[in-house]
Formats: sequence, C-alpha cells, structure tokens
Amino acid sequence: MRSKIMTGAAILAAAALALTACTTDSSSTGSGGLSIDVPDIAMLEELGDMENEVNIVAWSGFVEPAWTDEFTAETGCTVNRRVAGTSDEMVQLMRTGDYDVVSASGDASLRLIAGGDVQPINLDLVPNFGDDIVEGMKGQIYDTINGKSYGVPIGRGANILQYNSDVVTETPTSWDVAWEADSPYAGKIIAYDAPIYIADAAVYLMAHEPDLGITNPYALDETQLDAAIELLKQQNEIVSEYWADPAAQITSFAGGTTVLGTSWEILRKLTDDAKFKSVLPEEGATGWSDAWMISAESESPNCAYAWVDYTSEAEVNGAIATNFGMAPANGAFCETSDEAAAHCEYFNATDEEYFEQVWFWTTPIEQCIDGRTDVTCTNFQEWTDAWLTVKG
Repeated sequence: MRSKIMTGAAILAAAALALTACTTDSSSTGSGGLSIDVPDIAMLEELGDMENEVNIVAWSGFVEPAWTDEFTAETGCTVNRRVAGTSDEMVQLMRTGDYDVVSASGDASLRLIAGGDVQPINLDLVPNFGDDIVEGMKGQIYDTINGKSYGVPIGRGANILQYNSDVVTETPTSWDVAWEADSPYAGKIIAYDAPIYIADAAVYLMAHEPDLGITNPYALDETQLDAAIELLKQQNEIVSEYWADPAAQITSFAGGTTVLGTSWEILRKLTDDAKFKSVLPEEGATGWSDAWMISAESESPNCAYAWVDYTSEAEVNGAIATNFGMAPANGAFCETSDEAAAHCEYFNATDEEYFEQVWFWTTPIEQCIDGRTDVTCTNFQEWTDAWLTVKG
C-alpha cells in the first residue's frame, strides 16, 4: 500500500469565457468565494407583485405538497415541479429558459454562473437568510463569485466510507481499503459513478502523495489529473460495481455484492440494518452542498424570491432536509423538537469541525481555484473525457 497518511485534511457554457484573475486561498469551507470573469447579469433590487406560478427544477424530495401547498396559499404562486436525476440534467433544463429556480449542487452551480444561466441573488430580499444559516454554508467558492451570492443554501452532506461490519470487523481509519490494489476487500468495493468522483481520488492523493502538490481536489493541472486517473484505473480493478442510482447502491450492500465503499449517511440509514456502519476517514472526503439558484431569464422572479425565502425558514428548510436526508442549512431547525435535534445530530448539521474535513463539489475550471497562476488547470470537460477512460 502507499505510505501512511502524511497530511490531514465544467463544461463552461461559453468556451471563450476568460477565466482570469486570482482567487482567495480556498479550502473546504467558505472563504469569500471566487473571482473570475462571468456574464454581467442584473440583480433584482426590489420585489414587485407576485406572479401566478414558479417553475422549479429540483432533486427528488425537495419540492413536496407538505410545504408547497402552504407556500401557494401564502403567496398565490402555484409551484410546478420538475424532478431531475443528475446535475447535468439540471444544467440542461435551466438552459432551456423554462424554469425559474433550481436546487443546484456544487458540480452544477459554477457552470450555471459562468454560462450566464443564473442571476446574482439580493440577500436583502431573503430575510430568512440570516444568522441561523450555518456559517459553513455561507460564501462558498462554488456559489459566491466576485463578492456576489448566486445561491441560497439548502443542505449538505459528506461522501462517507460505508462498510459491512460483519465482514469489515475493524473500523477503517483510511480510504486505503477502497483504493489500494492489495485491499482485503477487492472485488467487494463500490464506487461513485460520475466525473466529479475524480476529486475523491485527488483527496486521497493529497494525503498519500504530497509531492504532487494537490491542495484543492477540484484544481488539478494535467499532471495531477493524470495521477488521479491512474489511481482510479487501479481502483477499477478491485470494484464490484459503480453506482449513480441510490437505490442500486443500497441493494448492492444489502445483497452482499458490496461490503465497503462510497456512500451518503442517508443511504446507510435506509439500509435499516445496524451492521452497516460509516466513517469519515482521516484523509477527509468530498461532499455536496445544495443551493437554490434563480434563472437569469426567470419570468416569475418575485415568486422565485418568495420560494427561496420561504424554504430558508427553519421548519421548512428542516422539512426538506429531513425528507431528503441531509444536514439542514438553517441551524435553528435543530432546536425545534427532539426529532429535529436527533436528525441534526445524525447528519452532523452544526458540526463545523466535521465539515471542515469535507471538500464540497465544485466545478473544475481552467483557472486554478487553488490560487496558482503559473499553470492551467483541467476543466470539467477534460474530467468527463478522462472519466470515460477509467471505465472504458
């Protein structure tokens, strides 16, 4: 195996977009956002009369009658929902101009911002975006550009290491059991199926091959990307299968095909079996943080703002987080009931020390978001092309 751990832890819409200037020193937590050239989209200065409807693209479980009915009663805005299964689908749907709001993850948000598909959000018009929003979800590099907020956070989670404790009898402390060729669980390992998973390899290399100089897993130059792909191809030889469908991942663990691999806390919970446990290994992990974004071409901007504000209120935000299975953005939800407190504890909702170990999905771009200016980093299209070679 590699040496023991030494350090802790886009397809852009317009190819001609000049991704220049430098960034702040970024880490897994918010650091004031990113500085790049993006289309100049006007920000709404004040609210007007509500329109009759709002069209929303969202993950399954984010937009449900349990809270949309009350929203419609309060505002007169009928909610029309379109469920999307991937970030790529969300980007494509938002570019049709038919939708007002999207629940974007970090691997989609920067593509939408750089493509001029979403508008900066006037947080003064979102009163529920206040002190109760957890600090670790404010001003993140994937949705705060040039000092402007483009997203209002919904919830977050880590890509954890899940294992079957009947087979993996000692709690893993490192991701090495999922990456190294001599893993005792070779042939019983599951991995995530998406180009953004390249960042998981980069997180591992940050700790085990520091000479590569990786300081942000989403800022990889050509040499660093090649190293990550080499590691992924090595892992390809020991995985039982890849997953993109959460139901398939649960089935793989429950059926015994898999005994160890990448997961989400909610997926472990849904196995409903105490033998399945999870850990955030010492190298850290990647993760996801979702935010509401408003279309640059929204025909219902007032209803869109009303929706973003309404769903940022503690109990509504908590309802979404509970329904989906993630840590809520509004920490005040954790104090609303014993059930809410238990949910927040399970998903580490207000544990910033935990989430400081998590590198949230961020769209790779040619400008190195780790601050380097002497090299060109690889973009999401290059990651997509490279990912095909891993499984090919």
